[in-house]
Amino acid sequence: MDHVILRPVTEDDLSVMELFLTDPEEASPFQWFGWGDTGRWRRQWAETGLITDDAGHLMVVHGDAALGFVAWRKIVASRSSYYWNVGITLLRDARGKGVGTQAQRLLVQYLFAHTQVMRIEADTEVDNVAERRALEKVGFTREGILRSVVFRDGQWRDGVRYSILRGD
Repeated sequence: MDHVILRPVTEDDLSVMELFLTDPEEASPFQWFGWGDTGRWRRQWAETGLITDDAGHLMVVHGDAALGFVAWRKIVASRSSYYWNVGITLLRDARGKGVGTQAQRLLVQYLFAHTQVMRIEADTEVDNVAERRALEKVGFTREGILRSVVFRDGQWRDGVRYSILRGD
């Protein structure tokens, strides 16, 4: 899929984002953690537009269609340094078409252009082969396995941490 862009979340986009909280099939097996607070993004959007100094969400868009979103959050490493942890969630019809790779590449470019971080990291489950490939295509380096890092669908699962540095 050509010409994917990222843009700020609009109020109309919130219904797309809420699908990931209300529809296990849209959330994908790697993003469904059970029922939760379906109003959280509306409250945060009303207060901050879902972009703050510590975290943010941008919509992944092709033409007029919202395909999902990317997100980042600040990880404080010391008094004088921090980095970003990023993630992506796509509607099932957008998966497997290169959208995730394009969107994550755009997010990395955006964060390096508009913040002073040296490092961006991403985590995914070991079994999420599509996400691992997408991160590697963007230029992320696999750093290692996080044993039993996430509880999903009744069991603890291993994760994989990736990072990309400003000079990579």
